Amino acid sequence: MNYRNIGKSGLKISELSLGAWLTFGDAVQKEMSRKCIIRAVELGVNFIDVADVYANGNAEEIVGSILIEENYRRKDLVISSKVYWPMSDNINDRGLSRKHIMESIKDSLKRLKTEYLDIYFCHRFDYNTPIEETVRAMSNLVDQGLTHYWGTSVWTAPQIERALAISKIEGLNPPIVEQPRYNMFDRFIELEVMSSCEYNGMGITCFSPLAGGLLTGKYNDGIPANSRGATTEFLQGELNQENIEKIKKISEIASELDVTIGQLALAWILRRKEISCAITGASKVQHVDSNLEASEIKLNKDIIEQIELILNNEPQFPGTYIY
Repeated sequence: MNYRNIGKSGLKISELSLGAWLTFGDAVQKEMSRKCIIRAVELGVNFIDVADVYANGNAEEIVGSILIEENYRRKDLVISSKVYWPMSDNINDRGLSRKHIMESIKDSLKRLKTEYLDIYFCHRFDYNTPIEETVRAMSNLVDQGLTHYWGTSVWTAPQIERALAISKIEGLNPPIVEQPRYNMFDRFIELEVMSSCEYNGMGITCFSPLAGGLLTGKYNDGIPANSRGATTEFLQGELNQENIEKIKKISEIASELDVTIGQLALAWILRRKEISCAITGASKVQHVDSNLEASEIKLNKDIIEQIELILNNEPQFPGTYIY
C-alpha cells in the first residue's frame, strides 16, 4: 500500500481506503464487514470513512464495535465521519448549525466508541446556515480535541474558498480536505475544485470511484433484477448503453495490462497528484483484495491517452463570449 499526505497537512492516509456507504450496517452484515475491515487493515489501509447518516447510524455502530472487538490501536487508524443530513424528524437535527454539529459529533463518537475523530466532514453545503457559523463550530471542535481536522464534502470551489477565507480572517482552523464524487464518468471536480484544493493546500478523498459498481463491468451484459443498478436512483443517469460501450473498450485495455477494469479505474483516479485517496466499498473480502491491488498499478502517458480517447468526456469551461 502507498500513502499520501492529505494536501499540505502532515496527515498520511492510504491512497485506497475503506468506506461504509451502502455497505456496512446496510447491505453488508456485521461478520462480513468484520472480515472486510480485517483484510483491509492487513493490506495496509489505515483510513476508514463513515458518516452518521449511513444506515441511519448503524454503519458507525458496526465499525466502532469491530474496531474495539479486534483490539486495534486507535492511533494506528484514521477515522472520519460526517454531519449534515437529517437524523430524525427534529427540525434542528439536520444541517450545519452550531447546535447540530456539536450534538452530532457526540452521537458519532458514542456510536464509534472513540474519544475523537481524525476528520469530521460537512456532508454537504448548508444554504440555511451562515457559513461563518459552520466554520467557527468546526474549528471549535478541533480546538476541543473532538476531531483533529475538518473537511468539506461535495462543496463547490467558491464555497470552499469562502470557508478558507473566513478561517484566515477570523484566525480559525481551516478545512484541510474535500470529499467529492469522482470517477471516469463524473469528472466535474477537474474544472475548479481540484485546482482550488491544490492551490490552498487541501487534499481530496474521493468517493464512488467505481461509479457504484458500473466501472467493474458487472452491468456489461445487462442489469440483474435485484442489483444496485436496478434499484439505486443515482446510477440511472450513468447506466446507459453509451457508457457500457466505453467500459467494454476500456476493459480491453485492462486485459492487455492484465488487470481488472475496476483496478484500472482506480489507478486512473490515482494518476492525479491532487487526489489523497480513493474511498472504496466492499461487500466481500475478494473486493478488498482486488481493489487494493490498484495501489501498485502505474499508468503511463500512452495508456492515459487511450483512455481519454475512449471516454471523450473531459469537462470543459463554457466558451468565452466577445461583445
